[in-house]
Amino acid sequence: MTHNPLVSIIMTAFNREKYIGEAIESVLNNSYTNYELIIVDDQSSDETVNIIKSYLLKSDKIKFFQNNSNLGDYPNRNRGVSYANGEFISFVDSDDKLLPETISTLVQYFCNKPDFNFAMTWQHSKNKLELCGYDAIKKHFYEFNFLNIGPGETFFRKSFFDEIGGYPVKYGPANDMYFNLKVCSYSKIDLMPFEFIYYRRHNEQERNNIYGYLYNNYNYLKDALNELNLNLSKKEINWLSKKNKRRFIINTIKYFIKTKEIKKTIYAYRYAKISFIDILTGIFHL
Repeated sequence: MTHNPLVSIIMTAFNREKYIGEAIESVLNNSYTNYELIIVDDQSSDETVNIIKSYLLKSDKIKFFQNNSNLGDYPNRNRGVSYANGEFISFVDSDDKLLPETISTLVQYFCNKPDFNFAMTWQHSKNKLELCGYDAIKKHFYEFNFLNIGPGETFFRKSFFDEIGGYPVKYGPANDMYFNLKVCSYSKIDLMPFEFIYYRRHNEQERNNIYGYLYNNYNYLKDALNELNLNLSKKEINWLSKKNKRRFIINTIKYFIKTKEIKKTIYAYRYAKISFIDILTGIFHL
């Protein structure tokens, strides 16, 4: 392993003409120099592509790809990583900004740590922490849900990402939540006491997709509890499964009260494939 490894910074884009220039500039102005910026456009219909192309003339570190059809968020992230040549992967979304010292600091910590696989930002301590996967999962489920974090606040080894199959693509905006649990079922994780990016908040973000999260949050956790080796007891899995059903029912009721969208509420139950017995279990936490 070298002291100055190549880092692949992945930027996926879809109709981000308002922000992508600033996002690219933040990467070009970061303090680490041995990187490639891979930008993958998902068939934008605004000026996003033209803005990207204008930067190709400014830096040979940028590699630009455009999909033949719209893949969607997480399939596009997987596509971006597939183009990467770097030892490590960092995501900077096209509406966010990379903080200047992020990559330099992360490389300094992990370039000579052969057992490193995955790091994420950690705002609850002033010190770096290392947790085995089991401890991370227990802390997540029984203390606070700190693994519900997006790709921009993570940093990982590409070979590890490939080994565990990349991001799932069937949970809409919640794909990263399943992925982070999957990471902990394979590996320890490193928690870093600083932010990796400037996270921009605006109305066009996927985080505002309340309906998509409604049933996908239920589905990803249901599958994670059944599919992943989380090192939880049958009793713990049963309790978390019931809690997941109860939370889904409460959230759908809140959604209906707020929107009065009866048809969409009914379809949420269909998308979640939740049965009448599941509803009773959730209500009474049997």
